[in-house]
Parts: sequence; C-alpha cells; structure tokens
Amino acid sequence: MEIIHVVLGKANPQRMNGVNKVVHQLATQQRSFGETVSVWGISKDGKYNFETRNFETRLFQKQRNPFAFSKELKSALVAKKGKAVFHLHGGWIPVYYSIAQFLYQHTIAFVFTPHGAYNTIAMKRSFWFKKVYFRFFEKRVLQHTTQIHCIGKSEVTGLNKIFKNKKSILLPYGYENKQKITLKDTTNGTIVFGFIGRLDIYTKGLDTLLKGFQKFHKNHPDSQLWIVGDSNEKAALEKQIKTHSLSECVTLYGSKFGKEKEDLLQQMDVFVHPSRNEGLPLSVIEAASFGKPCIVTDATNIGNLVEKYQAGKTIYYQCSKQLEAAMNAVFKGWQIPLDFLEMQRNSIKMVEENYNWEKLITQFHTDLYKI
Repeated sequence: MEIIHVVLGKANPQRMNGVNKVVHQLATQQRSFGETVSVWGISKDGKYNFETRNFETRLFQKQRNPFAFSKELKSALVAKKGKAVFHLHGGWIPVYYSIAQFLYQHTIAFVFTPHGAYNTIAMKRSFWFKKVYFRFFEKRVLQHTTQIHCIGKSEVTGLNKIFKNKKSILLPYGYENKQKITLKDTTNGTIVFGFIGRLDIYTKGLDTLLKGFQKFHKNHPDSQLWIVGDSNEKAALEKQIKTHSLSECVTLYGSKFGKEKEDLLQQMDVFVHPSRNEGLPLSVIEAASFGKPCIVTDATNIGNLVEKYQAGKTIYYQCSKQLEAAMNAVFKGWQIPLDFLEMQRNSIKMVEENYNWEKLITQFHTDLYKI
C-alpha cells in the first residue's frame, strides 16, 4: 500500500522549516527501503523548484481561506481510497481540520504527526486562542486519526493533558549522514560554540544562549558563538547581541544550506540548542552525527541520550547560569584532546544507535501504518 505524506509546502530540505526537512528525509528513506511513497504539498505556487528526489511529489494550490482546499486535492484523496495510507504532518493547521473531516466522511484512514505542537510549553503560547481552536477544530483531527505519532516524550505528556487517548505512539525519526566524518584536533585557536536553526528567540532559547555565553565569555574572552539561521526576528536578536556587548564575538551568518552549512558546522567545536520547546530537533541530531558534542535542554527530548552517551551536557531549566556551567564543563573537555575526541565519538555513536533509519522504517510500517 502506498504511503502519502501531506505537508504544507514542498518538503524542501533547503529551507529552515523543520517539518519539511523531516518529511523529505522520511519519504526518501521509505522509498530507499522499497516502500511506495509520495509527498503531496499544499503550496502557494505550483513550481517544482527543488532538487531531484527519489519519490513522487504532487503540488496542490493553497487557498485563500485557511480552512479550504482545492477540488483537485479532494478528487485525488478519493481516488486513493483503499490504495494508500495518508500521513498528515504538523499541528494547528486549519486546512488539516477540513481534510480530516473530508477523510472521515469518506471513510479514508489517516495517521497524524503533530511535530511537537502539543508540548506543554508550546500550548502556553497563544493559550486562549489555542484553547478555543482546539475545542472546535484541532480536537476533530485527533478524534478522526487512526494513530497519533509523537516524536518526543514531552509531546506525549502535553497531549495527554488535553486529549487522553490510547492511539498515541512514541517513535523518533532517523537521520543518515552520508558524509565521511574524520575526527581530528580542532584547528580553532579558541572554542567555537554554534547554533543552527530558525531564529525564534523565545522558542529556541536564543535569549538564554546569549546570556549564558556572555557569562562564559567574560572568563574566556577569545571564545566565539556562531549563529546560523534567519527569520523576521533577526533584527531583534542583533539588538540583544549589542545590548550584551557581544558584537565582537557573536557572528550571525544568516541562512545557509547544503555544503555552506556543513562547512560551518564542521568548523564549530560544540553545538548548543537551549530550546524551550521541541518535538525532536533535527539540527542537534545532524550536529552530533558530525561528531559535535551538544549542549541541550531537556525540552529537546534528546537530553537523556546526550547524558547517557556522554556526548555533551543537558540542562534541566531554562537558566543562563546552568548554560554557562554546561559550557564550562564541555570547555574543560575541549582543552584535553583525548577527552574531547572521546566526546566526539560518543556523539556519532549516539546517532548511529538511536536514529538508525533501517530499524525505524520497520517500526513505522508495523506500528504506525497498521491500518
């Protein structure tokens, strides 16, 4: 039976949108393991302006009304009845309410991945709006879906607070690094901390990152922080950098993709992701696969593995002092080449043993798509 992923956008990995990156990797891996798979994107334009991929992509015109979807998509959904498993990606998306209602009315089964949308912290943002929206719309998506795919423990916890159910399944997605990784002593004259992702100051904890790094930098004045990414909050972040007198040691690179991004990642020593809310951050997994020790918050849903594998440090509160302490701890390891090399190896091992696509694709097939 065919697997059809439905996503807003085009599942283009050369974008900062994490959901699109995950869907692209998932579809690619499923196709590589012999599944019949395609991606249906709801997009503002119908341009196929992305790199060649091993799965079919169909684009449908996004409507002005956020709850509406095209006649072409309705016909395509009905045509696949009994022939495909539909997999919807992303929470709080109005058109998914309408699609879920349509599928339910036509007795077409589907599974749903919220991608961290129901974490407790995520629910606090726009709380009253979400409370009303959930009652009238989002709840219907959860009621009609066959399986709810959660990618982190925090999402399971958050979901159970608003929608107790017996159809949730906790299953991470995988990651494959095709680059040949050669670990060697750093060529940096001093330690370089790095962040790659969307510049969402509150959600990604970038305010805490700047405060924590400011404290660390006072004692290690040659240290650097590289931030790769972009958003409409870039100007606000630049203002915070100036406020903390960090303009000389914090570099904003803007959005980078492909080889440009990987080259910057390779030059970083330690990856930092102090997020307040995540499903499962692909950027952390990618960094670890390159042998980069990671400093993360428990909210990333990967902190337990970082501690278990001694692949960096995890902080359990959104606190600049804790972040500074974690930076100091990793810095001590960085100063001893053999200790830091072990931390790098542990990072790669963590990804290889926990985010192995071959194992996870089987679980997707047997546990999630059992329709």
